[in-house]
Amino acid sequence: MEMLRSAVEGPVISGFSAGGFKVDGGVYHGLLISPLRADGWTPPPIEQLSEDDLVSVLALDPAPEFIVLGTGSALVHPPRPLVTALGARNIGLEIMDSRAAARAWGVLRAEKRWIIGALYPL
Repeated sequence: MEMLRSAVEGPVISGFSAGGFKVDGGVYHGLLISPLRADGWTPPPIEQLSEDDLVSVLALDPAPEFIVLGTGSALVHPPRPLVTALGARNIGLEIMDSRAAARAWGVLRAEKRWIIGALYPL
């Protein structure tokens, strides 16, 4: 996967390296990424993931359209209370493995979508 810097505003996931995600010259093993910034993220086990673990990106104004949740090397469904809490905020949730989520992030940002990526380590 290779994203061109000129095609997208904000941080860009340009590839994978050493079990992590390449973003603008850095490598992140877990990643919270918004149209404005990329931050390293040490998420809890997926079965414990809650709204509190995403508070920094949920505070964006305007709120994100949806969250692309990358659950690591395999697709794993998050806890129902998280899905319900995001729905109450009118924020969708797309779940996939983290490599697919990183690729989806790039495509959706190239379309100028206002989204969040929450990517578990590979």
